[in-house]
Amino acid sequence: MSNHKSLVTKALAVGGGIFRLRPTWVPRSFCRPGKRIKLHPDDYYILGAERGGIDERWLASTTWAENGPLTAEDEGLSYIVVDGEGKERILLRDAVDLAGADILGAEQWKKHGKWTMFSKFFDNAGPLPHHVHHRDEHAARVGAPGKPEMYFFPSQMNNHGGEFPFTFFGFNPQTTKEQVLASLMAFEKGDNNILGLSRAHKLELDTGWDVPPGVMHAPGSLCTYEPQYASDVYAMYQSVLMNGQVVGRDLLWKNCPEEELGNYEYLLQVIDWEKNIDPQFHQKRFMAPKPVRDTEDMRADGYVEEWICYKCKDVSAKRLRVLPGRTVTIKDAAAYGLICLQGHGTLGEWKVETPSIIRYGQLTNDEFFVTQPAAAQGVRITNESDCDDIVLLKHFAENPDLII
Repeated sequence: MSNHKSLVTKALAVGGGIFRLRPTWVPRSFCRPGKRIKLHPDDYYILGAERGGIDERWLASTTWAENGPLTAEDEGLSYIVVDGEGKERILLRDAVDLAGADILGAEQWKKHGKWTMFSKFFDNAGPLPHHVHHRDEHAARVGAPGKPEMYFFPSQMNNHGGEFPFTFFGFNPQTTKEQVLASLMAFEKGDNNILGLSRAHKLELDTGWDVPPGVMHAPGSLCTYEPQYASDVYAMYQSVLMNGQVVGRDLLWKNCPEEELGNYEYLLQVIDWEKNIDPQFHQKRFMAPKPVRDTEDMRADGYVEEWICYKCKDVSAKRLRVLPGRTVTIKDAAAYGLICLQGHGTLGEWKVETPSIIRYGQLTNDEFFVTQPAAAQGVRITNESDCDDIVLLKHFAENPDLII
């Protein structure tokens, strides 16, 4: 433990309050990689066919990935790189445990005692099953918090749209609970046709969606940036996908309390009914980027910054563009993780650059975590290109600057 404390102290000093993070790759046995997250083509199944393909990169994560009995003890967890070669490293989770107020700020540390979010790139070749993330009251029954999440579809990560770039959300407004219950009870009889009760929305690049817990959704095949609460609870309610892929019964009952197994009425209770049948779902949940202040004034100062995920008080995200040849200092009220999508230059004491291809286990200079003191003081960013923007995505837990 004393060694961990010295590593945290060193990491804070080396980066001036900014941590360099190692890439965190996560496989899913029920997914097929879309191959847009820059992992080397030979490495998508490097963990073995039984683990499934790697189609997620987790960002600023202190959350363990729940991937069944073969899951590694550090799966889904971000590592801070303390030295240049990565020989000295410490989990972001452990660093927060040891120096929470110095990393998250005194207010957030006192309120939560942990980092309450992570983000990810989700990169599947086809659509996911119609599924739900539990609300607090249901997640608490399996010892977890509920899970709000949000989506954003970066142009830089989507050179192709995959097999089905449309997402089903909720249910048609006229849908009854009896219809959904009948669909759930037919899960093991073939295609339970739950998508027949829903509606799909065309996904648009550089826009996003708010997905509160309890809302049914079958994500489409765009590579998606997903800021979300620090939880991995879910249950899959669709039995057969469009390409004939069968969803296992274990995923229908995932994160279900043992005493409720086999109780289809309980699965129905997990759904936030009013949000799912809301005829104004698009109006309330769709998100187009919103500039943090006047765009022309920002451009004159060398950058453009926008809120891209902003309809949830617990999790939010910004996109920052630093214009070619410019140096800017950007202040934020809260700690945040960040990922570089485009360009190269410097970020505080660090080099920042966007890799074109990454081997499994390789270090990169594209992911960082900015502590609250460093964010409040301001992060100095220099774009060393004379023609290309630096583009950063910044993911926050609670942020007092966010106005919903």
